[in-house]
Amino acid sequence: MLHLFLPPQYGDLEFKWKKLYGPVYRVKGCFGQDRLMISDPSALHHVLNSNHFEHGPSLANAVSLLFEEKSVIAARGETHKRLRAAMQVGFTASAVRGCLQLFKRNAQAVAERLEELPGKPANIMPVLSEATLNAISQATLSASTTLGSSQSAVQILADAVAVRLPKWVWRAVMYLPITTFKIIRTAKSFAREIGERSICGKMEAGQQDQTDVFDMFLDLGSRQQRRNSLTQEEVAAQTGMLLIGGQDNTANLLAFCLLELARHPQVQQELRAEIHHFLGSQSDGFMYDNMPLLNAFIKVFVWPPYYTRGGALEERMAIQDTVIPLTGVMRTSTGKLINQILVRKGQIVYLAIASYQRCGKIVLLVLCMRYP
Repeated sequence: MLHLFLPPQYGDLEFKWKKLYGPVYRVKGCFGQDRLMISDPSALHHVLNSNHFEHGPSLANAVSLLFEEKSVIAARGETHKRLRAAMQVGFTASAVRGCLQLFKRNAQAVAERLEELPGKPANIMPVLSEATLNAISQATLSASTTLGSSQSAVQILADAVAVRLPKWVWRAVMYLPITTFKIIRTAKSFAREIGERSICGKMEAGQQDQTDVFDMFLDLGSRQQRRNSLTQEEVAAQTGMLLIGGQDNTANLLAFCLLELARHPQVQQELRAEIHHFLGSQSDGFMYDNMPLLNAFIKVFVWPPYYTRGGALEERMAIQDTVIPLTGVMRTSTGKLINQILVRKGQIVYLAIASYQRCGKIVLLVLCMRYP
């Protein structure tokens, strides 16, 4: 587990083992339990869309500690479906287009900060993390603010121990005077406070224009409530998920994008030329859909956006006996050919997204979009 989660360079073993053993293989957890590593497309699709799986115990603990019970990431079943459907309005193409000027201002601020860095290797994560949090804050609730994540060998072991403790013990431990727990408590409380404060301000002002995502969730400008509309309490509960979750994901994705551009200067030059061409030809902004290289670059996700020092393996647990289908036929260690895998209730699987993103056919398909 230590080698898998904390390699000298991300993916050292994960990508090597995928080549050696294929898109599904078995590893041992901290206390000897069998875990399945999955990067097979059909298997991933099944696990993520089947109601036979839910968040694994470590992930469920983390979600319950970081986010409100009524947030979409913590909700389950029909409640999750309703919240997710109601929140779609804030993430449509038109909603994103409405944030273009906001994103441009934040991008310009990032560019200026990067230009101030010394001409030698530098840590750009603080710059990106602050910028993405500000952008998300302004886009969701028209506010600016400041909040990170990492994992260690101790944390990996702590996660394995924690899932064996009763939930009331784990929740009580959260109030110990330990720095990590204090940061979690502060972040959760801070997110709840600014969410509630923002909503109160919007309701008192009674504004009709939908200027940010929270306005859309509250549906202030509508005469008739949408089906599955969110309550004020439910909107406030999404604050932590949008701020804390969105910050690291976006900052990490940007960091890896910049890393790949640094490794491929020719692509960097071509991409810059394409962007400047469209910047010069459009007086009121430019159409992203008309830039094939930019779109191909964004869509070739060879790095998972939610990666931290501790890895990027999504955890799921089977809540009943089920069968996971495979894209093709695999040969087991005993020589048997199979096209599906039977898993028992309680089986934990890791969704190896980065390994999936390195499937040759997938990368080739997206790269073909570069010059359609």
